[in-house]
Amino acid sequence: MSDLEQTIRARAYQLWQEGGQQDGNAETHWLEAQREILAASLSSVARVSKVTREKARPAGSRKKRRAA
Repeated sequence: MSDLEQTIRARAYQLWQEGGQQDGNAETHWLEAQREILAASLSSVARVSKVTREKARPAGSRKKRRAA
């Protein structure tokens, strides 16, 4: 089992517990956990990518925007 799958599984279990441990909502809990984990993962990748690009660009090469 991958780390991602294990993280989603743990969050889905937590959602199930928070929801009163009622049966019948496994798919809902799984999908909500998956959405949360993937969104957090993608936002951290986007932040790192943006910071990396800004650092890689020489200070004088940034384009100035003209007022419309």
